[in-house]
Amino acid sequence: MSAHTVTLHRVLKATPDRVYRAFTTPTALAKWLPPHGFVGTVHEMEARVGGRYRMSFTNFTTGHSHAFGGEYLELVPGERLRYTATFDDPNLPGRMQITVTLRTVFCGVDIHIVQEGIPAVIPAEACYLGWQESLQLLAQLVEAAVEG
Repeated sequence: MSAHTVTLHRVLKATPDRVYRAFTTPTALAKWLPPHGFVGTVHEMEARVGGRYRMSFTNFTTGHSHAFGGEYLELVPGERLRYTATFDDPNLPGRMQITVTLRTVFCGVDIHIVQEGIPAVIPAEACYLGWQESLQLLAQLVEAAVEG
């Protein structure tokens, strides 16, 4: 069984800095990354190259949780993030790598995400759906310009 790769692209009405901070601020990540129906908890985050993070998603209906974590491989503020992710569940083997590229465009920020090495037991379509929901929440967080 081979692993999956998904590629996503969005343009948001925000700055690259706001999007970058949404990936590297624990409370922000817990707010937007869990797809609909899940709540997130960041247990550890050391956003530096070689630093580690660990978080879990909990199904709000069933209370079932799954945890994952990894290492930051590349962090260029406002431009690029690259990190790994491994599930705690031995039924979801392998190490994923996520690369996020941010680019300023005239109306905001162009976001390109590639997630490689997704365990074969997870359908690629489920990953796309989850990311689409997460990116919707990311847009709501970073596009809102709340003053004061």
